Amino acid sequence: LRLIDRNEADDKIIAVLESDPYWSEVNDLTDVPETILSRLVHYFLTYKLKPGEAPKTKIEKQYNHKEAEKVILSSLQDYKVHFGNKK
Repeated sequence: LRLIDRNEADDKIIAVLESDPYWSEVNDLTDVPETILSRLVHYFLTYKLKPGEAPKTKIEKQYNHKEAEKVILSSLQDYKVHFGNKK
């Protein structure tokens, strides 16, 4: 999910274990039941809110599997640039 939090990107990647007996058939957000997906979206939009505070987040886009892979690879590159390539 492309989450915008206080005008900054705060991407959220939803992943499942391949060996999980319940979720093993899920390969993309389109495979997630709508009820579960709407609960996840609601959580990411509200989990940082304090009582009485107005929301400062929005979902800009829902990534597909290939887009999520690109976000992860880009994040790894950013990490290496910032922290080096230590093992």
